[in-house]
Amino acid sequence: MTHYFLECMPIAGVYLCIAVLILVSCEIGFFIGRYNHRTRQDKEAPTSIGPMVGGLLGMLAFVLAFTFSMAASQHGVRKQNVLTEANAIGTAYLRADLLDTQSGAEVKRLLREYVDIRLAVARPGGDLLVATTRSLDIHDLLWAQVSSVAVDDRSAVMSLVIASINDVIDMHEQRLAGSLRARIPGSVWFGLMLIAVLTMGMIGLQIGLTGKRRLVAIVPLSLAFAVLATLVVDLNRPRGGFITVGQQAMLDLQTTMNRSAR
Repeated sequence: MTHYFLECMPIAGVYLCIAVLILVSCEIGFFIGRYNHRTRQDKEAPTSIGPMVGGLLGMLAFVLAFTFSMAASQHGVRKQNVLTEANAIGTAYLRADLLDTQSGAEVKRLLREYVDIRLAVARPGGDLLVATTRSLDIHDLLWAQVSSVAVDDRSAVMSLVIASINDVIDMHEQRLAGSLRARIPGSVWFGLMLIAVLTMGMIGLQIGLTGKRRLVAIVPLSLAFAVLATLVVDLNRPRGGFITVGQQAMLDLQTTMNRSAR
């Protein structure tokens, strides 16, 4: 599992770091430009650099849009996985009625515990390692229940029960893959930040060549880019950010299961 420093920091810290990085890049470019302006007095320099700045801004916009699209797509997959898993667990819970009384009651109890674990780990501060370990244990217990019954009952009805338990087990791996492994690669983050630094440095250089500071324009631009980049980071983090994956489908399932257990 790969962790990048942008994912380990608090979202507010990510925003602050990106904003400072962009502003510092612009300031470095400004000082270089102002130095050249004082020593060479080349009045054509700002005009000649303009097309380069425009090209870098276009490249930055493209890479940022591409990265945002990746993060938003992965976020959508995580939301769909919650709904798919809730449906799979609900189906398995209903089909548990097809088992004998003892096995069916145990399968239902395990599935209720399973839903509680999935919801607990989705909350802030949830222990992912503990939840994953217990989920795998429940998989083994569920399979032991249905496989013991299937030894003596090989009917089509039993096949439906086994298929539903398989779906529950498969969805665990699918959610893990979507939440923990489907991330924006570190090379993409590096490329985005490098292009952002070069772009803001060139903007600062262009301003420095004119000999006049334009903080009124630079500061809002830097802060706006930091907001967009932070949104991408937040979308790329399924846990610990401001943008979270809704668990309403699992909550509704939990309510239904608890009501039926009374």
